[in-house]
Amino acid sequence: MQQTLEIIKADSRGSADHGWLKAKHTFSFADYYDSKRVHFGVLRVLNDDIIAPYKGFGTHPHQNMEIITIPLKGELEHEDSTGMKGIVRPNEVQVMSAGKGVYHSEKNPAGVPLNLFQIWIFPNKKDVEPRYDQKKFDEAESIDINQLLISPDGRNKSLWIYQDAFISRRISSGTHPFSYEKFIGSNGVFAMVVEGEAMINGEKLSKRDAIMVGNDLDISPSKGLHILFIEVPINN
Repeated sequence: MQQTLEIIKADSRGSADHGWLKAKHTFSFADYYDSKRVHFGVLRVLNDDIIAPYKGFGTHPHQNMEIITIPLKGELEHEDSTGMKGIVRPNEVQVMSAGKGVYHSEKNPAGVPLNLFQIWIFPNKKDVEPRYDQKKFDEAESIDINQLLISPDGRNKSLWIYQDAFISRRISSGTHPFSYEKFIGSNGVFAMVVEGEAMINGEKLSKRDAIMVGNDLDISPSKGLHILFIEVPINN
Protein backbone atom coordinates (compact mmCIF):
# COMPACT_ATOMS: atom_id res chain seq x y z
CA MET A 1 0.00 0.00 0.00
CA GLN A 2 1.36 3.41 -0.96
CA GLN A 3 1.71 5.88 1.88
CA THR A 4 1.01 9.47 0.80
CA LEU A 5 2.02 11.86 3.58
CA GLU A 6 1.07 15.17 1.95
CA ILE A 7 0.36 16.86 -1.36
CA ILE A 8 1.57 20.43 -1.82
CA LYS A 9 -0.16 22.29 -4.64
CA ALA A 10 1.91 24.91 -6.40
CA ASP A 11 -0.42 27.77 -5.48
CA SER A 12 -0.33 26.88 -1.77
CA ARG A 13 3.39 27.60 -1.42
CA GLY A 14 4.65 30.66 0.40
CA SER A 15 5.43 33.71 -1.74
CA ALA A 16 7.83 36.61 -1.60
CA ASP A 17 8.22 39.50 -4.03
CA HIS A 18 11.23 41.75 -3.45
CA GLY A 19 11.18 43.27 -6.93
CA TRP A 20 14.51 41.81 -7.99
CA LEU A 21 13.57 38.45 -6.44
CA LYS A 22 10.32 36.55 -6.80
CA ALA A 23 10.32 33.40 -4.69
CA LYS A 24 8.07 30.46 -3.93
CA HIS A 25 8.77 28.61 -0.68
CA THR A 26 7.70 24.99 -0.30
CA PHE A 27 8.74 25.07 3.37
CA SER A 28 8.81 27.86 5.94
CA PHE A 29 11.49 30.39 5.01
CA ALA A 30 12.28 34.00 5.94
CA ASP A 31 8.95 35.84 6.44
CA TYR A 32 6.87 32.84 5.36
CA TYR A 33 5.97 30.48 8.20
CA ASP A 34 3.59 27.53 8.27
CA SER A 35 3.87 25.30 11.33
CA LYS A 36 2.79 22.31 9.20
CA ARG A 37 5.44 22.96 6.56
CA VAL A 38 8.74 23.48 8.30
CA HIS A 39 10.64 20.53 6.83
CA PHE A 40 10.30 17.00 5.45
CA GLY A 41 12.74 14.95 7.45
CA VAL A 42 16.17 16.45 6.79
CA LEU A 43 14.87 18.40 3.75
CA ARG A 44 14.64 21.91 5.15
CA VAL A 45 14.27 24.24 2.14
CA LEU A 46 13.12 24.09 -1.46
CA ASN A 47 12.92 27.59 -2.89
CA ASP A 48 11.80 28.27 -6.45
CA ASP A 49 13.49 31.61 -7.18
CA ILE A 50 13.36 34.01 -10.11
CA ILE A 51 16.18 36.56 -9.97
CA ALA A 52 16.13 39.66 -12.14
CA PRO A 53 18.99 40.45 -14.54
CA TYR A 54 22.19 41.66 -12.86
CA LYS A 55 20.71 41.21 -9.38
CA GLY A 56 21.28 38.64 -6.65
CA PHE A 57 22.17 37.76 -3.08
CA GLY A 58 25.14 39.64 -1.64
CA THR A 59 27.76 37.95 0.50
CA HIS A 60 26.13 36.15 3.44
CA PRO A 61 27.00 33.27 5.80
CA HIS A 62 25.86 29.65 6.11
CA GLN A 63 26.79 26.95 8.61
CA ASN A 64 26.13 23.20 8.91
CA MET A 65 23.87 22.87 5.88
CA GLU A 66 24.14 21.01 2.58
CA ILE A 67 23.06 23.51 -0.10
CA ILE A 68 22.18 22.28 -3.58
CA THR A 69 21.43 24.71 -6.41
CA ILE A 70 19.80 23.65 -9.67
CA PRO A 71 19.42 26.36 -12.35
CA LEU A 72 16.43 25.84 -14.65
CA LYS A 73 16.79 28.92 -16.89
CA GLY A 74 19.55 31.51 -17.05
CA GLU A 75 22.93 31.58 -15.33
CA LEU A 76 24.09 31.79 -11.71
CA GLU A 77 27.37 33.40 -10.69
CA HIS A 78 28.75 31.91 -7.47
CA GLU A 79 31.61 33.16 -5.28
CA ASP A 80 32.51 31.97 -1.78
CA SER A 81 35.07 32.27 0.99
CA THR A 82 36.76 28.99 0.02
CA GLY A 83 38.03 30.79 -3.08
CA MET A 84 35.62 29.16 -5.49
CA LYS A 85 34.09 31.27 -8.23
CA GLY A 86 32.17 30.22 -11.31
CA ILE A 87 29.02 30.15 -13.42
CA VAL A 88 26.33 27.48 -13.03
CA ARG A 89 23.96 26.84 -15.94
CA PRO A 90 20.95 24.61 -16.70
CA ASN A 91 21.83 20.90 -16.63
CA GLU A 92 24.50 21.74 -14.07
CA VAL A 93 24.17 21.19 -10.32
CA GLN A 94 26.08 22.96 -7.58
CA VAL A 95 26.67 21.63 -4.07
CA MET A 96 28.11 23.49 -1.10
CA SER A 97 28.75 21.91 2.29
CA ALA A 98 28.69 24.91 4.60
CA GLY A 99 30.15 22.93 7.50
CA LYS A 100 31.83 25.03 10.17
CA GLY A 101 31.03 28.20 8.25
CA VAL A 102 31.26 29.76 4.81
CA TYR A 103 30.35 33.07 3.15
CA HIS A 104 29.06 33.19 -0.41
CA SER A 105 27.23 35.34 -2.93
CA GLU A 106 24.88 34.31 -5.73
CA LYS A 107 24.06 36.64 -8.59
CA ASN A 108 22.47 36.69 -12.02
CA PRO A 109 25.24 37.96 -14.32
CA ALA A 110 23.13 38.02 -17.49
CA GLY A 111 20.47 40.19 -19.08
CA VAL A 112 17.67 37.61 -18.78
CA PRO A 113 15.87 36.35 -15.65
CA LEU A 114 17.38 33.42 -13.75
CA ASN A 115 15.10 30.66 -12.42
CA LEU A 116 16.59 28.16 -10.00
CA PHE A 117 15.79 25.69 -7.25
CA GLN A 118 17.75 26.04 -4.05
CA ILE A 119 17.58 23.05 -1.72
CA TRP A 120 18.84 22.89 1.86
CA ILE A 121 19.41 19.54 3.57
CA PHE A 122 20.52 19.08 7.17
CA PRO A 123 23.88 17.22 7.18
CA ASN A 124 24.74 14.06 9.12
CA LYS A 125 28.16 15.50 10.02
CA LYS A 126 28.63 18.92 11.61
CA ASP A 127 31.47 21.41 11.53
CA VAL A 128 33.25 19.84 8.55
CA GLU A 129 35.57 21.85 6.38
CA PRO A 130 33.46 23.80 3.88
CA ARG A 131 33.50 22.38 0.36
CA TYR A 132 32.12 23.26 -3.05
CA ASP A 133 31.52 21.19 -6.15
CA GLN A 134 29.71 21.53 -9.46
CA LYS A 135 28.95 19.16 -12.31
CA LYS A 136 27.29 19.20 -15.72
CA PHE A 137 24.80 16.38 -16.34
CA ASP A 138 23.83 15.12 -19.79
CA GLU A 139 20.10 15.78 -20.21
CA ALA A 140 19.87 12.87 -22.66
CA GLU A 141 20.68 10.54 -19.76
CA SER A 142 17.52 11.72 -17.97
CA ILE A 143 15.15 10.88 -20.84
CA ASP A 144 12.96 8.02 -19.58
CA ILE A 145 15.60 7.24 -16.92
CA ASN A 146 15.85 8.27 -13.27
CA GLN A 147 19.11 10.21 -13.49
CA LEU A 148 20.94 10.44 -10.17
CA LEU A 149 22.31 13.92 -9.41
CA ILE A 150 23.11 13.76 -5.67
CA SER A 151 24.00 10.84 -3.40
CA PRO A 152 25.87 10.18 -0.13
CA ASP A 153 28.85 8.63 -1.94
CA GLY A 154 29.04 9.93 -5.50
CA ARG A 155 27.70 6.74 -7.06
CA ASN A 156 26.72 6.69 -10.75
CA LYS A 157 28.76 9.84 -11.42
CA SER A 158 26.62 11.92 -9.05
CA LEU A 159 27.75 14.70 -6.73
CA TRP A 160 27.92 13.79 -3.04
CA ILE A 161 26.79 15.44 0.19
CA TYR A 162 27.04 14.73 3.92
CA GLN A 163 23.68 12.96 4.21
CA ASP A 164 21.97 9.68 3.24
CA ALA A 165 19.98 11.60 0.65
CA PHE A 166 19.48 11.20 -3.08
CA ILE A 167 18.30 13.70 -5.70
CA SER A 168 17.26 12.47 -9.15
CA ARG A 169 15.48 13.87 -12.20
CA ARG A 170 13.60 12.34 -15.09
CA ILE A 171 12.12 13.67 -18.34
CA SER A 172 9.47 11.56 -20.06
CA SER A 173 9.40 11.30 -23.84
CA GLY A 174 5.94 9.72 -23.80
CA THR A 175 3.27 8.44 -21.47
CA HIS A 176 4.72 5.08 -20.43
CA PRO A 177 4.26 4.50 -16.65
CA PHE A 178 7.33 4.17 -14.45
CA SER A 179 8.24 4.05 -10.78
CA TYR A 180 10.65 5.55 -8.32
CA GLU A 181 12.14 2.93 -6.02
CA LYS A 182 13.90 4.19 -2.92
CA PHE A 183 17.60 3.70 -2.35
CA ILE A 184 17.11 3.36 1.43
CA GLY A 185 13.94 1.72 2.71
CA SER A 186 13.44 3.99 5.73
CA ASN A 187 13.74 7.21 3.69
CA GLY A 188 10.84 9.32 2.47
CA VAL A 189 10.50 10.82 -0.99
CA PHE A 190 9.57 14.37 -1.96
CA ALA A 191 8.69 14.57 -5.67
CA MET A 192 7.99 17.80 -7.55
CA VAL A 193 6.59 18.16 -11.05
CA VAL A 194 8.96 20.69 -12.61
CA GLU A 195 7.08 20.76 -15.93
CA GLY A 196 4.10 18.87 -17.34
CA GLU A 197 1.57 16.70 -15.54
CA ALA A 198 1.39 13.22 -14.07
CA MET A 199 -0.70 10.86 -12.01
CA ILE A 200 1.43 9.99 -9.00
CA ASN A 201 0.18 7.31 -6.62
CA GLY A 202 -3.30 8.02 -7.97
CA GLU A 203 -3.09 11.79 -7.50
CA LYS A 204 -3.05 14.25 -10.41
CA LEU A 205 -0.16 16.69 -10.13
CA SER A 206 0.64 19.63 -12.42
CA LYS A 207 3.56 22.04 -12.82
CA ARG A 208 5.28 22.73 -9.46
CA ASP A 209 2.88 20.53 -7.50
CA ALA A 210 4.63 18.15 -5.10
CA ILE A 211 3.91 14.97 -3.19
CA MET A 212 5.60 13.56 -0.09
CA VAL A 213 5.47 9.81 0.49
CA GLY A 214 6.89 7.20 2.81
CA ASN A 215 7.06 4.50 0.15
CA ASP A 216 7.94 4.17 -3.53
CA LEU A 217 6.15 6.11 -6.28
CA ASP A 218 4.06 4.90 -9.22
CA ILE A 219 3.93 7.51 -11.97
CA SER A 220 1.85 7.82 -15.16
CA PRO A 221 3.32 10.82 -16.99
CA SER A 222 2.09 13.20 -19.61
CA LYS A 223 4.47 13.72 -22.52
CA GLY A 224 7.20 16.16 -21.55
CA LEU A 225 6.98 15.49 -17.81
CA HIS A 226 10.04 16.76 -15.95
CA ILE A 227 10.09 15.51 -12.37
CA LEU A 228 12.53 15.97 -9.49
CA PHE A 229 12.88 13.36 -6.73
CA ILE A 230 14.41 14.23 -3.35
CA GLU A 231 14.81 11.15 -1.14
CA VAL A 232 15.80 11.90 2.46
CA PRO A 233 15.84 10.40 5.95
CA ILE A 234 12.54 11.36 7.62
CA ASN A 235 12.92 9.83 11.08
CA ASN A 236 15.95 11.86 12.27
